[in-house]
Amino acid sequence: MKNRIKFFLFLLSGLFVIFICMKNVSAIPISSNETTSENHDLDKKVSHDMKKVIYLTFDDGPSYKVTDRVLDILKEKDVKGTFFLIGSQIEGREGVVKRIYDEGNSIGLHTYTHKFNKIYCSEDKFIQEMLACRIQINNVIGISPNIIRFPGGSSKHLNNRCLKKLHDNNFKVYDWNMDNTDGLNPKLSPYSLYRKATKGSEKLSKVILLLHCTDMNNNTCEALPEIIEHYRSQGYEFKTITEETQELYFPISRRTFTFFENII
Repeated sequence: MKNRIKFFLFLLSGLFVIFICMKNVSAIPISSNETTSENHDLDKKVSHDMKKVIYLTFDDGPSYKVTDRVLDILKEKDVKGTFFLIGSQIEGREGVVKRIYDEGNSIGLHTYTHKFNKIYCSEDKFIQEMLACRIQINNVIGISPNIIRFPGGSSKHLNNRCLKKLHDNNFKVYDWNMDNTDGLNPKLSPYSLYRKATKGSEKLSKVILLLHCTDMNNNTCEALPEIIEHYRSQGYEFKTITEETQELYFPISRRTFTFFENII
């Protein structure tokens, strides 16, 4: 009986010692310099995402007053933009096109007529429209841009076959991921245009912002300085789209037939 009691007391004392040791081990602090491989990967991802870039893009020019006013603002704010020009708009506005180019901005193609019933009747017609626009620009400033933007965006118009044809002609496609909707409603208040141009941008490290510079876009000019200051204050770097810029287009349709058919 005495032996059993001794064994029981010995067992309890052993368990008590083990408990004390485990408690002390758990209390040892982990060095603040120790991180897991997952944390290192997360740090790299965060630091990479922190490099933020914005491309200010202006469609449907050149116009007389508004495009010049946009250029004045860009020059004052020391930033550059990308202008997707309509070929038929250039005649009589050659001076505006030269100014866009001479002041270090980028120029892209936005078809020759911008008439949907013409440009979207076939893939070949669409490419012809881009080529005609490029010739018009080349006649004025001596360069042949290869960056293009679909009027209304590439959604529902671009499939793999069409994209291959465009690439075979050395064209690169650029849609947008932010839009101030001044193409749909140019008479929106400057504040509304500003809000639409900036809301949600904090989720994006790369912004391609759609703006317009037709004669109707005076309110865009009013909003533009604040738009620029917003992105500047958020640490964005302003860049122009060039042939080296990674393409950005809306999801390509998986259908095998062309979306250029039956477009009104």
